[in-house]
Amino acid sequence: MASITYDKATRRYAGSERPAVDALDLEIADGEFLVLVGPSGCGKSTSLRMLAGLEDIDDGAVWIGDRDVTQLPPRSRDIAMVFQNYALYPHMTVAQNMGFALKIAGRPASEIKQKVLEAAKLLDIEQYLDRKPKALSGGQRQRVAMGRAIVREPQVFLMDEPLSNLDAKLRVSTRTQIAALQRRLGVTTVYVTHDQVEAMTMGDRVAVLSDGLLQQCDTPRALYDRPANAFVAGFIGSPAMNLVTAKLTADGAELGGGSVRLTREVIQAADGDTVTLGFRPESLEVTTEGPDSVPIKVDLVEELGSDAYVYGKLAETDAEGTKSNIVARVDPRTPPAMGDTVHLRIRPDELHVFSATSGARLP
Repeated sequence: MASITYDKATRRYAGSERPAVDALDLEIADGEFLVLVGPSGCGKSTSLRMLAGLEDIDDGAVWIGDRDVTQLPPRSRDIAMVFQNYALYPHMTVAQNMGFALKIAGRPASEIKQKVLEAAKLLDIEQYLDRKPKALSGGQRQRVAMGRAIVREPQVFLMDEPLSNLDAKLRVSTRTQIAALQRRLGVTTVYVTHDQVEAMTMGDRVAVLSDGLLQQCDTPRALYDRPANAFVAGFIGSPAMNLVTAKLTADGAELGGGSVRLTREVIQAADGDTVTLGFRPESLEVTTEGPDSVPIKVDLVEELGSDAYVYGKLAETDAEGTKSNIVARVDPRTPPAMGDTVHLRIRPDELHVFSATSGARLP
């Protein structure tokens, strides 16, 4: 097992105005499950491929344990990668696919058979060892790809969106299996996904990237409770956090015909006469009309059984002159109707305030 260090690692592509990955500084502990997450084009897959040796590093370095692997070929890095499309050989059986890397390395047939059988038991695919990949479901193929990585006993597992080809129900069950398997094996794992729910449920820590820059790396709970900036706040959480630009007043901010009280420290830290207010759907509560309530007109009610979400717009324009969209979680047994106007109150200790210009969190 080994730790991983990105030391200001940078990757530039010819013709691009900015680096695909820009001076990535990140340390991953031995045995840790770290998830790289972000929207398409943020640099997460490129970061993984730099670690695997499949992308050149233009500046900086990458370390695995105490070895600088920046210039080493992939085969010398002691890593195993699970790809999005599984990359199984169609003419080989499951057992042959799983043991192929060991066969190429010249391991004895008895050792290969033992390791393949142990991995198959771990993944519950013993009954499929004599089948070809075409006879397997997507979830079973994914487990074969995992088994092929496990038998090599590498220092590091790298996974590039391995669940993206599975249906929604299978993704949920498989992600729990992968997380449990990683904790049992204790192998340092870097996992790439664009699905923030996947990231929050699987990782020991989650690194959020945007435009090639690391925005924040912390535990899922810390990312949710104290996002470092407006981008992380809007990306982490489902439904997403409400983000509204509000004009500052003497003791707070104006919000859609209502007002929100802010501390003097926050008001003084603001770089201008506006701030970005952030509040999650579950941080809103239905209340009566009053000076600290925010009226919204209901456009849609989404009933999910255990929860209900109201989608609407602020009754009055925000500091940018638009009627911002608002999502609120409400009592699923007494939801409002479409077209109603409801008054919402933000719980004071669940309000986030960000700079309207830089997006950075204000104290």
